[in-house]
Amino acid sequence: MRMAYWSMGLLIVAAIAIAIHFGSPHATIRVTTGAFGTESARFITALSTESAKDHPLIRFQPVPVADLQASSAAIESGTADLALIRSDVSPPANGQTIAIIRRDAVALVLPPKSPIDSISKLVGKTIGIPEGRLQVDNSALLDTILTYYNVPPKDVHRVFLPPDAMVAAVHQKQIAAILSVGPVAPGEAVAAVSAMAKGTGGTPTLLAFADADAFHSRYPAFESLDIPEGGLRTRPATPDDTVTTLSVSYRLVASDTMLDVIAGAIARDILTGKPKLVALTPLASQIEAPDPDDKNPILPVHPGVANYLNNGEQSFFDEFQSYFYVLAAVLSVLGSLSTAVLARLRTRRSLADQARIGEMIQIADAARGADEVTLDRLEETLHRLVDNAVASSGHAGDGSTVSLAVNHARYAIQARRGVLLAGGGVARELGSRQVAL
Repeated sequence: MRMAYWSMGLLIVAAIAIAIHFGSPHATIRVTTGAFGTESARFITALSTESAKDHPLIRFQPVPVADLQASSAAIESGTADLALIRSDVSPPANGQTIAIIRRDAVALVLPPKSPIDSISKLVGKTIGIPEGRLQVDNSALLDTILTYYNVPPKDVHRVFLPPDAMVAAVHQKQIAAILSVGPVAPGEAVAAVSAMAKGTGGTPTLLAFADADAFHSRYPAFESLDIPEGGLRTRPATPDDTVTTLSVSYRLVASDTMLDVIAGAIARDILTGKPKLVALTPLASQIEAPDPDDKNPILPVHPGVANYLNNGEQSFFDEFQSYFYVLAAVLSVLGSLSTAVLARLRTRRSLADQARIGEMIQIADAARGADEVTLDRLEETLHRLVDNAVASSGHAGDGSTVSLAVNHARYAIQARRGVLLAGGGVARELGSRQVAL
């Protein structure tokens, strides 16, 4: 019986441990960092630093990766819980958005008075792509755009050039356009416009994507983006009027297995701590909340983030009440299991006791006509049964039916032994008299 109590005690301790685990928001979050010194690595470092101040029980464990594809693969394989990815570069199937860190414009920068006014006119032309870590990803992006407009990617040539060589290539008319993927702020897009302006001595133009919304319907990784007049901050102002183009987004993405409360806490830290993050890295300057109502998301918003965005700051109990419900259900199941185990143990003990009582009654019956040898055997059997009963119950002499059966058998053996002893003395006396006569 004591084993049953110990078992139930252990179940209760386990339930308390579960309650403490869910009641204390602590976690080790594996997050991809990208190559050392990159913007993504600096952003993750800044996020880790700021989060540690507000949530000392949440620790970020860096997972170095080589590129954006590896970052997405880390989420899919489960080797990372959080990653900074670009929406068009192998987005993880199990990824969910925590926050949008930046939107990059897809800008096809053209020389002044360029005859190219549609993607189809790029056939046979050479496109310059800025050299760097993302050149392969940007080339693949161009392939996607060409495919949408039914232009075979092999019919459009491309070269990867550093900034200085880009100016010379424009000046020598070796390239018909520059493809840049960067923020509408100082960065790759502004550098591409500057290179085109220097190489031509005029005001560059941007190729418009009037059907950007339709493009998004087919390729959700791309979204429509309006670049306002002078939005690329160059002189002369480029573009000279608002231009609709495509964009891709950098997103902080979590695995769909991340707890809602952890995802919500990370989103809150990023969105409310934006000024602090900007001071540590310029990549944080364009942070924005994802749209929970997006009908065609490439990476859906994490439920914990959606709950935070829709309901705002919540109390501790509201934030954890769903886990309390789960805990109550677990405790209920554990209670039912404990009851069933105890009932099974009681049934098994009752059956064992009945069997022992039966054997003890048989011993008492057999003792009534037994000889000395048989009595010794019966007494050994009785001792064995008593030992088993004590081991089963943990104590003896508890006044139960088993105790009565023990006493009954013991009395029968002792009574018979007394009779035999008395009978043996009479027999010896009669034998002596016969010898004397």
